[in-house]
Amino acid sequence: MIRIDGSQGEGGGQVLRTSVALSAVTGRPIRVFDIRAKRKNQGLMAQHIGAIEAVARLCGAEVKGIAIGSKEIEFTPSEISGGRFNIDIGTAGSITLVLQALMLPAMFAKKTTVFQIRGGTDVNWSPPIDYLSNVTMPLLGRFGYTGAVELLKRGYYPAGGGKVTAKITPCRMNEIVLKERGRVISVKGVSHAHASLGKGLVAERQMKAARPLLYNKTHKEIGIVRQYVRAQSYGSGLTLWAETENSRLGAGALGEKGKSAEIVGQEAAGRLIKEVDSGAALDVHMADQIVPYLALFGGGVSVSEVTEHTRTNVEVCRKFGFDVEIEGNIIKASKTRLFP
Repeated sequence: MIRIDGSQGEGGGQVLRTSVALSAVTGRPIRVFDIRAKRKNQGLMAQHIGAIEAVARLCGAEVKGIAIGSKEIEFTPSEISGGRFNIDIGTAGSITLVLQALMLPAMFAKKTTVFQIRGGTDVNWSPPIDYLSNVTMPLLGRFGYTGAVELLKRGYYPAGGGKVTAKITPCRMNEIVLKERGRVISVKGVSHAHASLGKGLVAERQMKAARPLLYNKTHKEIGIVRQYVRAQSYGSGLTLWAETENSRLGAGALGEKGKSAEIVGQEAAGRLIKEVDSGAALDVHMADQIVPYLALFGGGVSVSEVTEHTRTNVEVCRKFGFDVEIEGNIIKASKTRLFP
């Protein structure tokens, strides 16, 4: 059984998600201890339990220690089955973070897997659903991943209530080599807000604040779609992505009480401009997400920033015997495949 320190590195849910995903793929049981020991609210929270239980259902795992506040779990996987799964996080917990844990093992299932997940689609400290649909999935797809995500209903903090369907077909990926981004071809995005914020033109103002900043940087036409939605909580946000010759870069910002729509637009645009200016092939968020795929299929990528989340993911992968390394802004892994 592999022992994993849940307080290492960034010490949050990333350790858990990557650990259970790789456990399911490799067939190796794990014990994760000192879960979120450095955080104010230590131990498992609802969204962590949702991710662990979802992966357990996918691979028929036996799990011990699942409870709110638990600081240690054991996860013993079986066969990755596939099929249809309904998952309700029960809070505004991030749907995209739960999907991060599910997407890796689902590609090794015996048959197509369909997840319907309820929770938060656009919440702090996690990629928004539009990023997953328009950056993560297309990038993985370039190397052979076959999956699609459909947004059925947005869910903002604190009530959540969002709904997403993800369909993943069994597949294997090619070696992931992406070090040269190439020139920017286009910039697109989604500006969304609760329907009641339409009278204040919140979605339009977010777009209007972002567009000139992006145009002045890229000199490309800016294609941002406006959406007003009915959700259980008020909220808004702007997700942007730049399509380049070889990759996609994404960034975004969320609205909150006391924060103007103009600030949301400027923040989102500024973050995307920072990614473009880095010259790297992958943005800071994709740097985290790509690590376990690199571990399994090998390759090398350039990233705009190596965060503590990224380093933590690398260390977890190394606990499973994968040869993943960081050199400057390059993350690389050998071609060794340790499939079950």
